[in-house]
Amino acid sequence: MNEGPTSVVEAAFRYYRSQDREAALPLYADDFTFTSPQDDHIDKATFFEKCFPTAGRLKEQRLLHVTPADQELVLVHYEYELTTGDRHRNVEAITVRDGLIREVQVFFGGKV
Repeated sequence: MNEGPTSVVEAAFRYYRSQDREAALPLYADDFTFTSPQDDHIDKATFFEKCFPTAGRLKEQRLLHVTPADQELVLVHYEYELTTGDRHRNVEAITVRDGLIREVQVFFGGKV
């Protein structure tokens, strides 16, 4: 891939929301890891089994800031509304190297 890190991250969020697994899979490195308060360094296969299918619980998701921190790190601040009506904001630190997402670290925020 020749896209910059920010474009790769934005595409990953689009494919998550549309649940386009086939388009999303090539964006992630084989040695990808995902960490959140609920998951500790899970691998690519587990992420796509456990986390990727959760978009159905969202009514809306808005990317508030997609900010490159350096050559590989992109910080994403987003707000989402659950189908229950609850609204939350999170931040993700996403490492993109050689056009592939290598690591995602999610930091949960509170209700908005």
